[in-house]
Amino acid sequence: MSGARSLTARPAGVHALLVELSDAEHTAAFHAEVLRRRAAGTLPPVTEVVPGARTVLLDGVPDPRALARAVAGWEVPPVADDTGDVVEIPVRYDGPDLADVAALWGVAPDEVGACHRAHTYRVAFCGFAPGFGYLTGLPPRLHVPRRSTPRTRVPAGAVALAGPYSAVYPRATPGGWQLIGTMPDPRPLWDPARERAALLTPGTRVRFVTADDVTATGVPADDVTATGVPADDVTATGVPAKGATTGAGVASGTSPEAGA
Repeated sequence: MSGARSLTARPAGVHALLVELSDAEHTAAFHAEVLRRRAAGTLPPVTEVVPGARTVLLDGVPDPRALARAVAGWEVPPVADDTGDVVEIPVRYDGPDLADVAALWGVAPDEVGACHRAHTYRVAFCGFAPGFGYLTGLPPRLHVPRRSTPRTRVPAGAVALAGPYSAVYPRATPGGWQLIGTMPDPRPLWDPARERAALLTPGTRVRFVTADDVTATGVPADDVTATGVPADDVTATGVPAKGATTGAGVASGTSPEAGA
């Protein structure tokens, strides 16, 4: 991916740069490259990096025009599928829209869960509500439209689909996505008591597992916690160990096409 062919960068106010990209894939790759350069110390000072559906906002930039010229010449490699922390989310596939989604996919309702779990997802950006991550990874043949009539209340823990995205509602809100399941305990999705309040942050990989695999103690047989926190980064209390991360980037961002 060549930056000059794939992005438009323009100042946003006095100290910010808005980078517009062609699609979600290029946006994820550019976001990853920004973080890589910042970690390597080769990025000019930036106080905040906020990815969206097709944009990345760089805030706190001393000279946005100079940075715009620089990013236009970056070579940005695709994001490798096997990079980033992995969070496993337990799901009961019992959503009220399960039959409708099954019909759209051309499968039986009891096959929807297997189809959904067959893919690894990545948090493209966050928005709408604290802890709400927009997950990419569904193949185009499994994209579904939003409901024609949104619900006035979607319960916390609802596992949902809309367009190319999958998501888990961290709290009860209105919403128009197709509901296919339930995360039994959604509290870890947003925990202000944690150093990193959002569990699902941009760049984090996500796998959905059936809640039936969770033992009576709340821990699946493969030792991945049922709270959705990566097993390698979990203490005995289920809280990420000191210094552990659950992804890269800032849990923020919006999209004009991707409400909930």
